[in-house]
Amino acid sequence: MSGAPLAIVSTGLVTAVGLSAPASCAAIRAGIANPSETRFTDSDGEWIMAQQVAVGKRWQGRMRLARMGAMAAVEALAGVPREEWARTPILLCVAEPDRPGRLEGLDESLLATLAEMLGTQPARGSGVVARGRVGVAVALAHARSLIHERGCAKVLILAVDSLLGWRTLGHYEANRRLLTPRNSDGFLPGEGAGALLVAASAEGAAMHCTGIGFSLEDARVDSDQPLRAEGLSQAIRAALAEAGCAMHDIDYRIADLSGEQYYFKEATLALARLLRRVKPEFDLWHPAECIGEAGAVVGAAAVGVACAADAKAYAKGPAVLVHLSNDDGARAAFTLVGGAAR
Repeated sequence: MSGAPLAIVSTGLVTAVGLSAPASCAAIRAGIANPSETRFTDSDGEWIMAQQVAVGKRWQGRMRLARMGAMAAVEALAGVPREEWARTPILLCVAEPDRPGRLEGLDESLLATLAEMLGTQPARGSGVVARGRVGVAVALAHARSLIHERGCAKVLILAVDSLLGWRTLGHYEANRRLLTPRNSDGFLPGEGAGALLVAASAEGAAMHCTGIGFSLEDARVDSDQPLRAEGLSQAIRAALAEAGCAMHDIDYRIADLSGEQYYFKEATLALARLLRRVKPEFDLWHPAECIGEAGAVVGAAAVGVACAADAKAYAKGPAVLVHLSNDDGARAAFTLVGGAAR
């Protein structure tokens, strides 16, 4: 059912700056980051820095992702009786298939491993959303269909990702995309997990998702084409139209910006294309500044930050626009409305 609102019932976050949503959101609000040395060096022999989650060194690879995901899921499901967990579909958001250094087995077995850690089985309707940074937006659209068309009471959107493997770091370092002493136009890699429990409605829900939009950008980050932000503008325009509002009705924005000039330029161009009224201020928040470039996790982190800001009354207003961009050209946007506006 296109355009039907979706309530954000609860959230869970596991990041480099906090092992829960309240801790992570408080650190992000304060602008706290926690970079540390990885086990790898760049081409100059300098240690590569990253935002690493403190879940213990014994958890590595796919099991590390499962561990972080289970922690975030348990937090988001804290208010749901255990017997209902088995009836709640899980939409697992992971890295896109062509992401360099992507771990094997994400699509085939990670969901089952997570369900086993939660002491349950994947409910009917569960699945993997391998769409990288735009994955949470894709999952929100799918969850809306499961709830409003297939009668599911609740859906758990769970995002897990890590860019800390050597094959991934090596690729981005070779292409001068990591933030290093010699490269200021780059990002700090990160990892983590985020969970969103959504439903058609919920008493006391912090926010509602009211519009979702998607598009493609031809002028990708590795392209020689001139960037005009047409793809992101189309995605935002679609989300705003579904929500029944215009850009000037939005109070602030949250994006997946992680340090690269290309994506900051894209956000600026999209705003110039869509904003038709003067606003005295229009904040753009980017959680990756604190949690690092954590791939699929950033969408869940954006929602968690918006819910915390709404609940604690430090948001710039009730209406929020979240926009997300993949290296492969995929673009997504969705609108959130806080309790004060309903």
